[in-house]
Amino acid sequence: MADIFDKIERNRGPIGQYSKGVHGYFTFPKLEGELGNKMIFRGKECLVWSLNNYLGLANHPEVREADAQAAAQYGLAYPMGARMMTGQTSEHEKLENELAEFMGKEDCILLNFGYQGMVSAIDCLVDRSDIIVYDSEAHACILDGMRLHTGKRFVFQHNDMESFDKQMRNASRLAEQTGGGILVITEGVFGMAGDQGKLKEIIEFRKSGKYDFRLFVDDAHGFGTLGKTGQGAGEAQGVQDEIDVLFGTFAKSMSSIGGFICAKESIIEFFRYNMRSQMFAKALPITITIGARKRLELLRTRPELKDKLWEIADALQSGFKNAGFDIGDSNSPVTPVFMKGNLAEATNLTFDLRENYNIFCSIVIYPVVPKDVIMLRIIPTAAHTLEDVNYTIETFKKLKDKLDAGAYKADELAAVEVDRKK
Repeated sequence: MADIFDKIERNRGPIGQYSKGVHGYFTFPKLEGELGNKMIFRGKECLVWSLNNYLGLANHPEVREADAQAAAQYGLAYPMGARMMTGQTSEHEKLENELAEFMGKEDCILLNFGYQGMVSAIDCLVDRSDIIVYDSEAHACILDGMRLHTGKRFVFQHNDMESFDKQMRNASRLAEQTGGGILVITEGVFGMAGDQGKLKEIIEFRKSGKYDFRLFVDDAHGFGTLGKTGQGAGEAQGVQDEIDVLFGTFAKSMSSIGGFICAKESIIEFFRYNMRSQMFAKALPITITIGARKRLELLRTRPELKDKLWEIADALQSGFKNAGFDIGDSNSPVTPVFMKGNLAEATNLTFDLRENYNIFCSIVIYPVVPKDVIMLRIIPTAAHTLEDVNYTIETFKKLKDKLDAGAYKADELAAVEVDRKK
């Protein structure tokens, strides 16, 4: 009989195998100081492009005041218990009503955590006779939710409608045998590469009568950033009303924690009485709920915040393109910069970027991207400036020249001294 701990010692996982050399620097780094475009990393001020603070609300004075007043009045304990039992408050209900109205849906349910909520919502919606069809680049929370699904699932190639059509044919044949339904799951914005999911094209299959299915959209990165009013990718593509179940999070545009799902009233009521992660978990603290209402108010009434975000995003993306960089197919603020290089080159380049140019952005490597691809993920926000953009583009030109010249070639990862106890 094997010892579980022995197995773990032998196999630390695809990223965990590097933990001793990268922990505290490339993974689990500490960004300190006021949240904003510049923060402190290892004692030095850095220009930060890795915070999902899209609208710059993290340190907005009205947000800080609302948070402080709510904390002073209620603390973080209230309400105690799950909402079904002792955790219901009028503030939770008000936030749900305001979100439903803003998103153009009948009803809404709050989620303590976006990730946890998505996992539980998928489990709640389908049974063993139902079939799930999903995009190959779906977020980890979607993949984990499908692990709970005891029925069949089919994956289509990322945003590939030919592949989608093929998998829907397979799903439809199987659904006829099982007597179940089909749930299609995709994203409004794919958070790594920044491209929008092809919601309009997917919905067209249903409108044409070719397939019958329900559509569940994770729009974590689209909510607050896309569409005329900020509803998200559905609004941007003109299909908001056609999305059956719509997920959003407070962790991106709203700079907080928690999330929500909007749908028909009967579906939300079903979630309230059947979604285990909310039924058996303590309610979202009222301080966070009140703070979220203020954030939603600003998202609704201050369009200049989204306008500033897009001023920065457009300048950043056009600047990278004009400089010859590959930013993929992004049509959202998320801005990936793709380069060719192995793991050692990726870590050495990132080390140079942080230590010598004082720019902090996220490095993405295999298995998230293919081998020998370096992806630097840039998240523009309303808190950034055009000066930040210009400096970053000029710096990336220098890095690319060094990479092409072989300056980052090495047999080992960049060595970084980090005190893990601090």
